[in-house]
Amino acid sequence: MTDAKASLASERSAGVLELLRLFTDDATAADHYAAACLDKANAAEPFLKAFEYLPRDIARRPGPLSGIPVAIKDIIATSDMPTTNGSPIYRDAVPAADAWVVERLRQLGATIFGKTVSTEFAWRHPGPTVNPWNPRHTPGGSSSGSAAAVAAGIVPLALGSQTLGSVIRPAAFNGVVGFKPSFGAIPRTGVHPLSPSLDHVGFFARRVDDVALALSLLGGASDSDPHGRSVPAFDVSIEHGLTPLEKPRLAVVRFTRWSRAEPEQQQVLEAASAKLRDAGAILQELELADLDQANWATINTILASEAAVIFERLVERYPERTSDHLKSLVQAGKVHGATDYLAAKATQERLRSAFASEISGFDAVLTLPAFGEAPEGLSYTGDAEYCAPWTLLGVPAISLPAGFGGKRLPLGLQVVGAYRQDHRTLRVAKWIEGVLQFDPGVPGM
Repeated sequence: MTDAKASLASERSAGVLELLRLFTDDATAADHYAAACLDKANAAEPFLKAFEYLPRDIARRPGPLSGIPVAIKDIIATSDMPTTNGSPIYRDAVPAADAWVVERLRQLGATIFGKTVSTEFAWRHPGPTVNPWNPRHTPGGSSSGSAAAVAAGIVPLALGSQTLGSVIRPAAFNGVVGFKPSFGAIPRTGVHPLSPSLDHVGFFARRVDDVALALSLLGGASDSDPHGRSVPAFDVSIEHGLTPLEKPRLAVVRFTRWSRAEPEQQQVLEAASAKLRDAGAILQELELADLDQANWATINTILASEAAVIFERLVERYPERTSDHLKSLVQAGKVHGATDYLAAKATQERLRSAFASEISGFDAVLTLPAFGEAPEGLSYTGDAEYCAPWTLLGVPAISLPAGFGGKRLPLGLQVVGAYRQDHRTLRVAKWIEGVLQFDPGVPGM
């Protein structure tokens, strides 16, 4: 019976809370579940290519997350597995210590289930991972492998990172829940930096409750991360999950780029808005004109300037082992002077302050996570313009699966909250998830 329960949970791609309830009733089910996940990963890997490294040790450990396999994006250090950063420079490098978040996962009893493919240093040069819904399409980036591994039902939880749109966009492209907490909510010690003013650690899972549980257990602060600032603590009931925030007041933000969104993606937002209104939510259009106009130039100036400092020596030392994407990023950063960078940082702070006032009276923002379905081909991981504003502001953002496009690839919605109001944002997202009742299922690979 134990083996059958675990196999069924794996086949249905059970969520974290459902698994924890199963393991409480039948502890040995966790062992069978981990073995089933590893079998599934080995079977899928020849064509999915989501992993750089699969685990050798899947033994269960005690703790609140005992028996839960968690895949780790390969820019996040693991002391018992290589951390390649998506680069041939680090192909066989095994860090001396775990990243803060990995160490915390181990303390909680989670099973560190391998390293997932990242674009090179979490920038634009893609790895080999394909979209599990259609291998001719990108899974998005830079957290390509983590999103694909959750979508394919290999693991119930995976770590990613976001500096522009690297959690929200691949979550939408793969039909899973992606959550970028408030800036600084999870220490980035041991996570390879791309732009320290913008880098966030985030999660992929199948349900809002699961990413909420992850933040409730993994949020914290560390003296080694100067940007770290814990969000207010909250608990998630294993039995019942979050309490939804009923009938929220939502600001619908389209931005001027709305006209570029694919018709099916526009329709998903319109249909969802109608359902939410019918269920009692209050929806009101909100323009955010200053953020709309200034965010893209501002975030790219900050990112390129900081990345140039981090990677300039690396591309000079290893010109044959670094991509044109990374070289171009360094060059763009070197073009910006100190006054450009400082002006961009000042704009970031101004926009953050303004947003706090603009969202006052609303429970969350409802917007798009991407322009539409995942682009065809693997060379381009998609446009991050619908994610960048919220990354620049450092506010919590969550992508929810909400439909399919004309090519039968997933489409999503994005819910955004006020800075450090992660719990409230997740409660709004839980209510929206419950109203929409949309489950894309697991792609038939």
